[in-house]
Amino acid sequence: MPVFRLRKGIVGFPDPRLAEEDGLLAVGGDLSVDMLLLAYSNGIFPWFNKGDPVLWWCPHERFIIRPQNIHISKNMRQFMRNHDTRILLNRDFAYTIHRCRVKREFNEGTWITDEMELAYTALHRAGYAASVEAYIDGERAGGLYGVCLGRNFFGESMYTDIENGSKVALIHLAQMLAEKGAGMIDCQFRTEHLARMGGETISYDEYMKLIKEPQN
Repeated sequence: MPVFRLRKGIVGFPDPRLAEEDGLLAVGGDLSVDMLLLAYSNGIFPWFNKGDPVLWWCPHERFIIRPQNIHISKNMRQFMRNHDTRILLNRDFAYTIHRCRVKREFNEGTWITDEMELAYTALHRAGYAASVEAYIDGERAGGLYGVCLGRNFFGESMYTDIENGSKVALIHLAQMLAEKGAGMIDCQFRTEHLARMGGETISYDEYMKLIKEPQN
């Protein structure tokens, strides 16, 4: 199938079911708040390298964690009993997204370019993106950021500076979302790490049902 080309200033996407087998749906457009909100509400997200045009993805299968199903290993439970672990929301979104970028940039590489940092910071200022900052024994240990829409959290990236920092952020976020009756934490793609923490693969249609569920 062809990859659709979008023009800047045009807020609209083709049917996500027309995405390529690898999930690539469209190229071009912009990262405005309106464009990002439309994308996430249809299960679409941007992911591209520095110097490339904006690439929009919608995999046919999605990897999610249902907050109530978060798995905490025996070792992690013991770690959390032995340490004071907590999270703060949105204390420093700019620091969190930039730290996610820096931790990846000199290892496997990162899609969090200057353009992406600016776009998600604007989304945060508009009230649709959040940072989750983990503290272990009073020290900032790691964190994650993502997009908040309806009953769902769409995870974008995470980082660890102290052992288990990102795990603490994810576990506490899941527990908080479970208490609020949230539908899912979207992880986009499967990893062994997230699978061990309770992740599961679902179809795009089931994924969209979770997105469209009304808020409590």
